[in-house]
Amino acid sequence: MKKIIALVLTLVMSLGLLAVSFAEANDQKPVIWFNRQPSNSTTGALDMDALTFNEKTYYVGFDAKQGAELQGQMIVDYLQAGGAAFDRNGDGIIGYVLSIGDIGHNDSIARTRGARKALGTATPDTAQGKTEIATIDDVNPAPIGTNTDGSSSIVKDGAITIDGKEYIVRELASQEMKNSSGATWDAPTAGNAIGIWAADFGDQIDVVVSNNDGMGMAIFNAWSKEAKVPTFGYDANSDAVEAIGDGFGGTISQNADVQAYLTLRTLRNALDGVDIMTGIATPDAAGNCLNDSLYYYDEATRCFYALNGAVTADNYQSFLDATAPNPLFNNQLGEDVAPKAKVWLDIYNSTDNFLNATYKPQLENYDGILNLEVEYIAGDGQTESNITDRLADPSAYAGFAFNMVKTDNANAYLAKLMQ
Repeated sequence: MKKIIALVLTLVMSLGLLAVSFAEANDQKPVIWFNRQPSNSTTGALDMDALTFNEKTYYVGFDAKQGAELQGQMIVDYLQAGGAAFDRNGDGIIGYVLSIGDIGHNDSIARTRGARKALGTATPDTAQGKTEIATIDDVNPAPIGTNTDGSSSIVKDGAITIDGKEYIVRELASQEMKNSSGATWDAPTAGNAIGIWAADFGDQIDVVVSNNDGMGMAIFNAWSKEAKVPTFGYDANSDAVEAIGDGFGGTISQNADVQAYLTLRTLRNALDGVDIMTGIATPDAAGNCLNDSLYYYDEATRCFYALNGAVTADNYQSFLDATAPNPLFNNQLGEDVAPKAKVWLDIYNSTDNFLNATYKPQLENYDGILNLEVEYIAGDGQTESNITDRLADPSAYAGFAFNMVKTDNANAYLAKLMQ
């Protein structure tokens, strides 16, 4: 009996010590920004005050520029391999429409720039003082409205050679897909937009380009599948990957499994006070480790970036299950090295397809193996306060993972930790 009592006392004391280990001032707790990088929504400049809020602050996302350029090249390769049949009305112009997610989001900006640069329709971003295009950063990402006559000053006509013949490439129309309530990346809005575009100049549309799969699939289901117009998205959501077998042109995998693991892994490492690369560049006690071909880390900005891959008709079957855990980093950590901790994590929009159908299931694959009790909060996609008002007691959490509505608004979250 004495041994049992002693064992219980030891367990109680150890649990008390674990609780104390996480009981620090809220503004000293780990903060992980993910998916939406703290940055100026106009210039794209990183918000280094937010990224260096404390010594346990990091960002996890993906290489937006690399992915954007990959999407653009994927579209060019598809057209060049497909032959002259893509010029549906035989006018010598490959016309495309562009579905823009959020004009103030650096990922959306990069994807618009990447498509235009690859297709030769890019002009310099004069609003940022650019006079020529040396890199993707120099491209004007603004929506054009409609441009069926090629007179827009925001884009220009490009050119592509298909089967030895040169075709004009023209961006016929583009707009930010924003609904009446203010939510961006809005799939229903994209589905409505293609209805208007198709009615106005349907046979001129030879290609659809979308900043993400959610909008791309709305367009595909509403019009381009039946019209047999190749549609290209971004995110490798399961429905878009499956649709490649039905004529969807292709998508980009931003390795959601890697991003989700990194989001929680950096949080776990910061909580435990171990080297931030534990279980990432170097194996942890359970053998979890990332292959360095899957990500890179920019130490100067404290940012982890997953690398992207093109998903096409050649390889889509290996991407059909976007929520499967990766065996490289799916081993259970012991509570002796990673004691249980309650953490806050919000997803900016409860209806965002990628975040809710792909990213969150991946987070749920890894939260348990990392001994993190995650409270998942779903925002409305419109206001930060819809999220931050629910962070009433930061002291109840050992750490935080924030997915902002707008990239400018990091202070709305940090203010809750400094009260």
